[in-house]
Amino acid sequence: MSLEGLYQEIILDHYKNPRNRGKLEKPDIDIFESNPLCGDELCLHAHYDGKTVKDIKFDGKGCSISIASASMMTEVLKGGGTEHARKFIDGIKAMMHGKADLTDEELGDMEALKGVADFPARVKCALLAWTTMEKALNQKSPEGK
Repeated sequence: MSLEGLYQEIILDHYKNPRNRGKLEKPDIDIFESNPLCGDELCLHAHYDGKTVKDIKFDGKGCSISIASASMMTEVLKGGGTEHARKFIDGIKAMMHGKADLTDEELGDMEALKGVADFPARVKCALLAWTTMEKALNQKSPEGK
């Protein structure tokens, strides 16, 4: 199997079997965003105390890239602090613009999203969850940004 084929398999796995899909009781973060150009819709729910993303789930509808990216994001951010979240948000945004701020080891499954950068129309799909989380952190974090 080629590397491209492996990446497609990872994206399809996260799309068909999304991790952390659903809602949380009494979330501290409950934010909805959409990409009207392609119809992707995402609602993030998180238990966040201003320092740690204690739990995070997402719900919504969208293409395989937006759902897979949201699934991957929840896996990497769950249990991490604000600085950790911002590092990955900034790193994924940079990756979508052809820059490598995160190592392949740090990326894990998210490395499969690298190829999306070659398709500018799909970059917004891959970034929807990440920019939504960034917006939520900017609203909820004591330090803002």
